[in-house]
Amino acid sequence: MKKKFKYAAVAAVVLAAIYANNTNRLAAHREGAPVLLAHRGIAQRFDERDLKNDTCTAARMLPSGHDYLENTIASMRAGFAAGADIVELDVHPTTDGEFAVFHDWALDCRTDGHGVTREHPMAYLKKLDIGYGYTSDGGKTFPFRGKGIGLMPTLVEVLEAFPRERLLINVKSRDASEGEKLASVLTKLPAERRAQIMVYGGDEPVEIVRRLMPDVRTISRAAIKSCLLGYIGYGWSGVVPKACRNAMVMLPVNVAPWLWGWPDRFLNRMQTAGSEVFVLGPYRGGGFSTGIDTSEQLAQLPPNYSGGIWTNEIETIAPLVRK
Repeated sequence: MKKKFKYAAVAAVVLAAIYANNTNRLAAHREGAPVLLAHRGIAQRFDERDLKNDTCTAARMLPSGHDYLENTIASMRAGFAAGADIVELDVHPTTDGEFAVFHDWALDCRTDGHGVTREHPMAYLKKLDIGYGYTSDGGKTFPFRGKGIGLMPTLVEVLEAFPRERLLINVKSRDASEGEKLASVLTKLPAERRAQIMVYGGDEPVEIVRRLMPDVRTISRAAIKSCLLGYIGYGWSGVVPKACRNAMVMLPVNVAPWLWGWPDRFLNRMQTAGSEVFVLGPYRGGGFSTGIDTSEQLAQLPPNYSGGIWTNEIETIAPLVRK
C-alpha cells in the first residue's frame, strides 16, 4: 500500500507540474490587436467546393462588389488600406531571371496566355490580360477582360511599391533552385527590410531559403507538420521543436485547442523561439488553404487573442477585429 501511495503521489506531482507548466491561466497575456494577413491582397472570391489541383477558380468566380484582381499591386495596396498588416503574394521564376507575381502554375485559366507560367519571359507575361478568364455566370460574361493587361508585376516591382510593408512570399514549386534564386533577390535587401518578409511553400526551396537566410521566417508543408506534431507530442515540457523556431507557424483554428498552453502560453513560447503564429480556417483535409473569413470563424478564437489571423476577406475581418 505504501508503495502504491508513493507512486500515486509521484504521479500527482508530475501531473501538477505539467499542468502548471502549460495552463493558460498562469501565462502572461500579450496585449495588442491581432496581426492580420491578407491572402493574395483583396481578390475575387470563388466557389471553394470540390476543389482539385487543376480547378480553374477564375471560372468559378462569385459575384463581386469590387474590381481588384489578386496578386496585383492595386490589390495589395487595397489590402493594406483595408487593415492588413501583411499581404501574401505568389511568385514564379521566369526564363529571363525575374520573379513573376502570379498565382497559377499555368496561364490558361486566368489569362489570355498559354502554357506554364515559369516557361515564359517576363516581357511576354507583361503583355497578358490577367483578368481574361474571370466569369461568375458560366462564361456568359467576362467582366474583367481588357482590364488586366500589363498588371502582372514582378517581385522587384512589389518590393519597390511597398518598401516598408510586411510581405509573405509563396514559392509555388518544389524546385530547390527556386529557393536559391529567391534568396539572391532577398539578400540584396537591407537586414531591417528582410525582417519584414516571410517565405512559405514547397519543402525544398523553402529549406534553401531557411538555410541561406536565417533571418527570414519560413515554413513549408513538411516543416509545419513536424512543428505541430512535435509540439503536440512533447510541447508539455516547454521544449519548442526545431521546426517551430524562427518560423511562420500556420495553425488551423480547430487544431489550436490541442496545443499545450493555447493560446497565450503557446504564443509566448513561439515568440521566444523567434516565430509568429497565424490561425487559419478549420482544417477539413484536401490541402487547400482556407482563412478566417466569417464572423462565425472569428468567434472561434479566444477572447483578446493577439496572434496572427490569415484571411481571404480582409475587408470583412479587419472591421470586426478593430472593434
